[in-house]
Amino acid sequence: MFFLIYLLSAISALLVYLVHQQMTYWKRRGIPQDPPHPIYGNAVGFRKTHTLSEIMIEYYKKFRKSGHPFVGFAFIQKQCAFIMDTKLAKNILIKDFTNFADRGQFHNERDDPLTGHLFNLDGKRWREMRQKLSPTFTSGKMKFMFPTVIKVSEEFVEVMMENVPAKTGGAIIEIKDLMARFTTDVIGTVAFGIECNTLRNPDTDFRKMGQKSFTELRHGIILTAFQFSFPNFARKLGMRMIPEDVHQFFMRLVKETIALREKENIKRNDFMQMLIELKQKGSFTMDNGEVVTGLDIGELAAQVFVFYLAGFETSSSTMTYALYELAQHTDIQGRLRENIQEVLQKHDGKLTYECIKEMQYAHQVISETLRLYTIGPFLERKALDDYVVPGHPKYVIEKGTQIILPAAAYHRDEDLYPEPEKFDPERFSPEQVAARDSVEWLPFGDGPRNCVGMRFGQMQTRIGLVQLIRNFKFTVCDKTDIPLTYDPKSLVLGTIGGIYLRAERV
Repeated sequence: MFFLIYLLSAISALLVYLVHQQMTYWKRRGIPQDPPHPIYGNAVGFRKTHTLSEIMIEYYKKFRKSGHPFVGFAFIQKQCAFIMDTKLAKNILIKDFTNFADRGQFHNERDDPLTGHLFNLDGKRWREMRQKLSPTFTSGKMKFMFPTVIKVSEEFVEVMMENVPAKTGGAIIEIKDLMARFTTDVIGTVAFGIECNTLRNPDTDFRKMGQKSFTELRHGIILTAFQFSFPNFARKLGMRMIPEDVHQFFMRLVKETIALREKENIKRNDFMQMLIELKQKGSFTMDNGEVVTGLDIGELAAQVFVFYLAGFETSSSTMTYALYELAQHTDIQGRLRENIQEVLQKHDGKLTYECIKEMQYAHQVISETLRLYTIGPFLERKALDDYVVPGHPKYVIEKGTQIILPAAAYHRDEDLYPEPEKFDPERFSPEQVAARDSVEWLPFGDGPRNCVGMRFGQMQTRIGLVQLIRNFKFTVCDKTDIPLTYDPKSLVLGTIGGIYLRAERV
């Protein structure tokens, strides 16, 4: 009995010591930090009352004028260097990338294959996968997939026409749901080669499983926090992150699609086809001379899975927020429509790949939307070796330290963007972009580990937005929430409830 009491006391004392060491990690190194909560760290309210964007922006504001290149931040139990200085951010993402090439995210390719995708992988596995996938996102490959996206966008316009009568007054449309249905159909077609028809049948399993991936956890908050805080240990324990029904659905879908295509020798202009060709190649030599192996079924499924998640949610949210702002700023919407019509006239009214690229003002509107509504509020990296901050010898980021680059906070910094709450596409005119450092706008990251699917995401978003603005006028209505209410449970910037606008035919 006494031994048991002694053992429990020793374990309790050890836990108290470890928590104390965690909570005082930055203080002992002379680095400023808000006093962390013993469980949630500096992320109090995470998934309960505060979105990740709100947490990052509020923390950044506390230290914005302090002059520190970085400050301490505890994300649950993970101690992170929270980067305040955009010059240091540039070093981490670009100049000194080799020391910050890893993200340090949980992934378990053996037990949880869908987590073994490009976004999560580190080290040699990441470099090899990036080399394999980069050729599938060139401008040439975008042209290859362009007609597929256009076909879905034309169906999108038809559905809108059916819901918006020609008579004066138009109709009130819930745009958040509609945009998600459009991008789900695009990604379903391009990534899996299947016609989901979500535009006409919103309750497809394909869409439900995608939504679950962003809002539901496989484990409770405690085990999820453990996976996040100690990813390597969690992997050794064989832990998994993807909800079981989501895992089963996507693995089955990928295996059936590949089996059908290989059996019937079906070839399509889509992402799946490019991955199947990588799978069939076996070992091959990249342009840089490095020999890499082809994809196995688990790797292929993981890349399709993350392409689906990244493609449908980010693009649909961006279009939703763009329309929300354009409905409130009809002068900007009018200028965008004029620019679209001018370019279309030069191309005989046909929406081509070159035509979409020429629509500069559409690009500005989307870029400003991504600044004001940053879908992924921060970037993560991990220090592979000790790093002394240039010009600040007392500031050392130790080996193994997690890095947080609060993109959403940079985007709302009034020193970088005067009147940051104002929607102003002129911030992204060619002249202003040329005068601004690239790391001051990070919706797709920057440097060698930026978003590999950036071209596709931009193309899909432009096509969807252009098709809507050329055919419809959007304004606010009595059901439009101003301001919006954001969902703290969403891992990306999402709202609670729908977003309603009035749509009228042009």
